[in-house]
Amino acid sequence: MNVDRTLSIIIGIFLIIGVIGIFYISSTPYEVDNFTEFYLLGADGTAGNYPTNLTTGETGKLTVGIVSHEYSNTSYLLKITKNNETLKEESFTLENNQNKSMPFEFKAETGQYKFQFDLYKLPDTENVYRSLFILVNVK
Repeated sequence: MNVDRTLSIIIGIFLIIGVIGIFYISSTPYEVDNFTEFYLLGADGTAGNYPTNLTTGETGKLTVGIVSHEYSNTSYLLKITKNNETLKEESFTLENNQNKSMPFEFKAETGQYKFQFDLYKLPDTENVYRSLFILVNVK
């Protein structure tokens, strides 16, 4: 009889611990990683076949892609430079899971160039949030 009572108390304690655990798990918010996809696509719309070797006068074509997974409306600034000379700046806002595709074309001039694509998460315009680049060789 004493063993039955002890066993009942132990089972009751485990049930109380289980109920407290379920309440804690259901009331604690699930934390997710916030991030932004930032990528370049070549002329054929794939991650490859980039215009890295061109002849003078050719047109290089890229697509810059941004997808927000920040779980809130997020404002960005995209800055495109060629050998540290600013070619384009564009600000925009994306909702969570919204994407933006931006075509980018350039005329090839003889020489070697570094096209830099810097993405800033506004209001911070001092620290680059994501960065991509391609090197282009034109003969």
